[in-house]
Parts: sequence; structure tokens; C-alpha cells
Amino acid sequence: MFGKRSANETAASPAPAQTAGQAPAQSKAAPRAATAPPPPAPPRAKTPAPPPEINVNQEFRSDAYYRVKSTIFNALIETIDLAQLAQLDPESARDEIRDIVAEIISIKNVVMSISEQESLLDDICNDVLGYGPLEPLLARDDIADIMVNGAGAVFIEVSGKVSKTNVRFRDNGQLMNVCQRIVSQVGRRVDESSPICDARLPDGSRVNVIAPPLAIDGPTLTIRKFKKDKLKLSNLVEFGSISPAGAKILQIIGACRANILISGGTGSGKTTLLNTLTAFIDPTERIITCEDAAELQLQQPHTVRLETRPPNIEGSGTVTMRDLVKNCLRMRPDRIIVGEVRGPEAFDLLQAMNTGHDGSMGTLHANSPREALSRLESMITMGGFSLPAKTIREIIISSVDVVIQAARLRDGSRRITHITEVMGLEGETIITQDILLYEIQGEDQHGRIAGRHRSTGIGRPRFWERARYFGLEKELASALDEAEAR
Repeated sequence: MFGKRSANETAASPAPAQTAGQAPAQSKAAPRAATAPPPPAPPRAKTPAPPPEINVNQEFRSDAYYRVKSTIFNALIETIDLAQLAQLDPESARDEIRDIVAEIISIKNVVMSISEQESLLDDICNDVLGYGPLEPLLARDDIADIMVNGAGAVFIEVSGKVSKTNVRFRDNGQLMNVCQRIVSQVGRRVDESSPICDARLPDGSRVNVIAPPLAIDGPTLTIRKFKKDKLKLSNLVEFGSISPAGAKILQIIGACRANILISGGTGSGKTTLLNTLTAFIDPTERIITCEDAAELQLQQPHTVRLETRPPNIEGSGTVTMRDLVKNCLRMRPDRIIVGEVRGPEAFDLLQAMNTGHDGSMGTLHANSPREALSRLESMITMGGFSLPAKTIREIIISSVDVVIQAARLRDGSRRITHITEVMGLEGETIITQDILLYEIQGEDQHGRIAGRHRSTGIGRPRFWERARYFGLEKELASALDEAEAR
């Protein structure tokens, strides 16, 4: 009844039409010397073929399957006591659902094999106890992003490449129910009156939902998954994101309480890098994190996690990122970490960095270290602070020590492309100095970008004295020498 998908038929491509202005074929009677040969036609641009659809489930879910599933699911909801089911552990709840589904199948005389019945049972359990069709994707640790564009289009990113899957929802109503289940777990809501929502899953994965009427083709759900095994700086070295010498430099920067700004585009690995750098914070330090949706995975025992709050249904009760950062200063922090700086809270973070909270960190969206500093200045200006440009830049240079640039390259790989320190002001211009750069050298036979991290030959960076204060100057000198030798 619910068999495998038949083989796809390949349609033949139509012959290309003659282009306007193309010279007609010459007559055989015309003298060859009297006419010049037509110019060669420009090569036609190749349209890249769409990537093959990834078959996540073992069998194709036909429309008939979803009709049967909908019938049995509705009967189950009418039969089962959801309040009592919520009190059971997952395994007992699954057994309870199994018994009732088997009884419904018998009563309704639904003909299906044992394997089809098991598949149906898994799907229904996922709908009742979990996140429906997303469960197989959430269980995989190799998926970085899950992107749902309406009920019938689910995409995933694996190893930097985006592919469509055969996963689908019954309809947009089921997708909306899953979205509401996710956001309600963190005390948020998504509906027509509040159609945009940021949330998180219990494992820390970041979630964004945008619902109709803003999303025209149905609810759009984006999940940035976190790996179950937390990445370390050594893993970034294995992936080629940073060289071994560069990793040592980053470790020293994190340990000697330098104020760090991590810059990069969307999906470039900023949060992952921020997580790895926090591993070098002393366990005795008190750390306070401020995020829109809490996703940082700090291992230190003395960590306080704060999260913004959207307005309630009456439009009040908002707690902004700036409110959190300002409140941090009253909580006796050793370090303040802001998940993403995107507004006037930039001024409060710089003030914190400049008033004894060394080692604070934050991320922002920018394409280069210089652009990151310019964006920081723009955020402060847009926040309504009427300060001269030179004063703002003086605050920036006295607060930020190092800018680390992360980038996602065209082959999907992620690299740390710059380790740059902020030197000072020359006139009204902020002076920066690159310590380590990533240099692209070409591509390998598989189309992957090949390159290397190279030192710029800086003998003593500006934070050398800070490293000496923490007894790390020998390690820093060794790392700089190793980077230069490469």
C-alpha cells in the first residue's frame, strides 16, 4: 500500500532556439572569399543541476499514507487522555500509544504490513511526544541546519552543503503545531499577532519561526543544531579552520583576559568559536552570558545565563539585550559574554570592557575586522548616544583588544581568516594590526578550497604585556614563531 517511490523519469531537454541576431546559414552558391566566417558563438552558461533529494526515511510517504495516518491520529486523540499521558515516562507513553494504535487499526480494518504499522507508530509517537517529522533530522548529529519552508519543503545542511529531503508535514497546520510546541517550551508564542519568534530546543539548538501572514507559503522554521559532543579548539584544528599555531594564539588570547570581538557572516561559526574560547576561562571566574535565545554551552561552574524576553500578549514586559547587559554590571561579573551584539547594547558592553571586566566577549555580523569596528560605531550612534565620532572610537580602542574574523567559504568550509588586534587611533582613524591571516591558494581535485594560515611577522603584539602578566609570554612567543615558520 505504501511502497517505494518508482524510478524518476528523465525528460528530454528541448533543442535550444535560435538566438536573435544570429547569422543565417550561408548559401552554397555564395563565394567563400566574399563572406567572413561568423564569429564563434559564446559558450552557453551551464545551469547547475539541483542537488539530489536526500532520502531521510526508509520509505516514501505517499498521499495515501498521510490520509491513513490522519484518520488514525484523529481517532487516537479522541481516545487517549493527554493529561495522563504527560505524566508517563517516554517509554511507557510509547507503549500506551502502541496499544491504542493497534486497536484502532483493527477496528477500522486498515490493511498494512508489520513494517508499515511500525513506521506509522513511529510517526504518530513523534507527533504526540516529540516534534513530528523533524525527529529523524534532530537525531542526526551531522546536520548543521534544518530549514522548513512550508509543509512540503524541508532542507538540511550537511558539511556546508544544503540539500532537500523527502521529509514533509501533513499540512501547514501540523507544521504550525510543531512550531508552537517548540516556542511554548521557553515561554514564547507564535501566531498571527506575533508571527516572528526566536526560541531554542532543550539541547540549546537555536530556533527561528516566522508564521503567516508574513510567511506567504506557510510557516517557516529554521533550526541551527548544536552537536551533542561539544567542539573544542583542537577539533577546529582537525577541520582546518585554524592552524595549530593559530589555535595556540587563540588559547593565549582567551586565557589572558583579552577583550574579544568575534566577527563573521551568517553561518560562519561565530557561536561555535565563542564556545571554544570560553573553555580557557579560569573555573573560578564568575561569567554572565546575555543572549536572545540561550545557546552558549559554557562548562565553568560559576556561570549565570540570561535571556531576553519579548513582549507579552498585551505588548508589555519586554526585556531587551541592553537591559540584560546593564543589569550584568550589578551582578559582580568577572566576564560578560554577549551572544550577539546588534544594537545599542554595544555601548554598555564596551563600557563593561573598559571598567574592569577584562576578558569579556561578544559576536557581531561583519565581513572583516575593520568593518566590525565600523559596525560597532554605527550601533552606538543608532542607539541615540550623542557623542562625537572620535570619542566613540576612543571608547572602542580602549575596550576591544582583539577581533577574530570567521568566514564561510564558497565550498561550505569554515575558516578563521583573521586574528587582528586593535592598536589605537591615528587622527580619527582606528589602526588595526593583523597577527594571522588565511591565504587561499587554490582548489583541490574535489573542488575544496586549499589555503594556509600565515603569520604577518609581528614580533610582539600589543597584548604581549597582558600575556606576561599571566605568565604566558613564553607560550605566546613560541606560537608566534611557529606561525611564522609555516
